[in-house]
Amino acid sequence: MSLPPAWEQAYPELKRIARARLYASGRAAGLNTTALVHESFLKLAGGSLEFPSHGHFYAYAARVMHSVIVDSLRQQQAQRRGGEASLLPLDTAIEADLAAPEPEGLQVHAALAQLAALEPRLAQVVEMRYFGGFSEAEIGEALGLNERTVRRDWDKARALLRTLL
Repeated sequence: MSLPPAWEQAYPELKRIARARLYASGRAAGLNTTALVHESFLKLAGGSLEFPSHGHFYAYAARVMHSVIVDSLRQQQAQRRGGEASLLPLDTAIEADLAAPEPEGLQVHAALAQLAALEPRLAQVVEMRYFGGFSEAEIGEALGLNERTVRRDWDKARALLRTLL
């Protein structure tokens, strides 16, 4: 299957975004850059979405990549915990001590969901900056804000995320 010309032009930028996302997640998701871009492509190509600018498209693509990484982490956690197998603890005290911590990617996802409930614009800034790798100028252009406002939103979002994590 060949890609439409627009996808061929976007592919290098999507690979750059994927590389940044996987580096930020510590490759805990078990995906490589190409696999992440291709999984995201399958989700993006399924819908008939139209974007007013390239910035909006890349912001949405970063959000889709984020969801692919979170889905992969959740799947790994399910497999690690035995998937569908029923658990039979030998001692409940030991079971509590052996509980595996949630991967950092899932903790960040949960904190970001809480932030989105509190301040949706701050969550958008975090997604575009952290998951999309966009600069303050690019975020400002996509959201219709000036760079100073984006910088303040980024600082506020980081402080809120620290308290949520």
